[in-house]
Amino acid sequence: MPRVVVTGGSGKLGRAVVADLLEHGWDVANLDRTLPPEGPYPPHPRSTFVRVDFTDYGQAVEALSAIDDRYSGVDALVHLAALPAPGLAPNAATFSNNMTTTYNVFSAARHAGVRNIVWASSETVLGLPFDTPPPYVPVDEEYPPRPESTYSLVKTLEEELARQLCRWDPQLKMIGLRFSNVMYPEDYQAFPSFDSDAALRKWNLWGYIDARDGAQAVRRALDHEMTGTDVFIIANADTVMSRPNAELLAEIFPDVPVRGELGSNDTLLSIDKARRVLGYQPEHSWRDELG
Repeated sequence: MPRVVVTGGSGKLGRAVVADLLEHGWDVANLDRTLPPEGPYPPHPRSTFVRVDFTDYGQAVEALSAIDDRYSGVDALVHLAALPAPGLAPNAATFSNNMTTTYNVFSAARHAGVRNIVWASSETVLGLPFDTPPPYVPVDEEYPPRPESTYSLVKTLEEELARQLCRWDPQLKMIGLRFSNVMYPEDYQAFPSFDSDAALRKWNLWGYIDARDGAQAVRRALDHEMTGTDVFIIANADTVMSRPNAELLAEIFPDVPVRGELGSNDTLLSIDKARRVLGYQPEHSWRDELG
């Protein structure tokens, strides 16, 4: 089986990614500072866990190569390890942790000869929390990043870092997935309450990503044959709202241009590119989970 290391595999998205890759024939090593908590995706008996601090370059180099009797040789990398949102630490600490971690992981992968790299970029590079309205809706990958937080600034710099590394190494493949807000099925109980105030979730155009569909996107990105760098928005096919898009936009973003057909509840974070290029097709919806 091909071996993939998942940094941050104990996190909310990471646990779903580890489970999905194991189910689809990958030999998976979860490299994280902490074990996965109890929950929907407990530690899998067939996965390998190694405690690694990726702010230490030496640990990153060793972890992407071999660790004693745990494994030797790595075929692919999924990089998810990070402080996962703005405001969880002071700005300088967020920048130092996330930027250093990503540089170390990318550099260690190249040192180990790993050429298949998928990493978590973020919907935040689109301009979240949209205090400045988006240039148009649905938003897509066609306009330049608009970071509005230190967390998002790092994600933007990661995308540029990937482009330059691929320029240095034409055999390298690096796919950045701009994930929306990650949700588990138990999170969906809160969704009906969002309808009472459209402003509650306007910060990401009422988007979300079911962790299981996020994991599917990672797997499809690993399987996608290409070289160079590309980025994709990854969200579910619908919004978190029962209220129709036309009503939401008229209330919150009345002056934002609309491109194409919106659909009543279709995502305003366009996943057309991921569908077309990666074959990504969301399989889950909060509407189905709540019946």
